[in-house]
Amino acid sequence: MLKRLEQQIGFVMEIDKLKHIYRQNLVADGSRRENDVEHSWHLAVMAVILQEYCAQPVDVSKVIKMVLLHDLVEIDAGDTFAYDVKAAFDKEEREKAAADRLYGLLPSDQEEELRALWDEFEARETPEAQFATCLDRMQPLLNNYHTKGGTWQTHDVRSDEVRKRMEPIGQISPTLGAYVESLIEDSVSQGILKR
Repeated sequence: MLKRLEQQIGFVMEIDKLKHIYRQNLVADGSRRENDVEHSWHLAVMAVILQEYCAQPVDVSKVIKMVLLHDLVEIDAGDTFAYDVKAAFDKEEREKAAADRLYGLLPSDQEEELRALWDEFEARETPEAQFATCLDRMQPLLNNYHTKGGTWQTHDVRSDEVRKRMEPIGQISPTLGAYVESLIEDSVSQGILKR
């Protein structure tokens, strides 16, 4: 029992490092970059609030677990900016190695359960993983919109790149997909996102 608890506490303390992984995105008031913990928490709350817009029913508790766990790998792999094609080249390999190490810190039953959730999120095949992906794509867009272009402007991102990245949203939720498209169009018309 003590060994199990020590493994669990070891994992809990290791993931505290996620607080120090900063994303390219700014927080919604534009004052600073957000960290991965803030991003994951925001997605978890969005899952609760926006679940009614899914085209099919989802297990929200499973979605919440996925969004809380999905970026833990960035402790080792680092954050890869969504629109940086070069940095994404070896992202999958880096993240799988990180998942092996991090989830391997847990007792085997929890390692298996949490790693399976991470793998499911990455595969994007189940309704829960698709909804989690929808939220993961939508949250940075909302922050970019509310910071008047934020990292879109910093990194010279174009609307066609944003639309391509947002495609999974409309597949799981036509309502959210249409909303996102309206924000993209408004961003272009305001001049905060390049056509």
